[in-house]
Amino acid sequence: MATMHLEPFRDFVSLREAMNSLLEDSFVRPFTALSQLQAGGARAFPVDIYQTENELVVRASVPGLQPEDINISVLNGVLMLRGEHKLQEANGQGQYLRQEIPYGAFERSFELPFQVQADKAQAHFEHGILTIRLPKAEEAKPKQIKVNVQSAIEGQTASK
Repeated sequence: MATMHLEPFRDFVSLREAMNSLLEDSFVRPFTALSQLQAGGARAFPVDIYQTENELVVRASVPGLQPEDINISVLNGVLMLRGEHKLQEANGQGQYLRQEIPYGAFERSFELPFQVQADKAQAHFEHGILTIRLPKAEEAKPKQIKVNVQSAIEGQTASK
């Protein structure tokens, strides 16, 4: 008859390891989990989005890419940025011991806060920064409204 060894705390150790992993992922590395887009390890790229009086400007950090590796489109009020980081071989002379540079397809989409003139959009790429300028549609630009004041004495209307 075989001897059976009891290990009553074995399950508690694995539960503790699971809780440690959960807490580390949630508090120590909160943006790592959020930035994962693909199972292949491609990460989301950071963006800045701001508006001026006449346009919406999107700046995206996409290091390691060439302009021809990026696809930009606007459809139904959504700006879509797509691209692909190509896998680099280890120069054919060795094998990776550590590989942290993300590769694979990625995409991000942003709902535009107002209508833009997509046919007049411009994109510029320099030093790994992609800048997209989307002119506002005329109906999205601010309009000045004149306030009319009626003088009680004269009964006339004056514009201010």
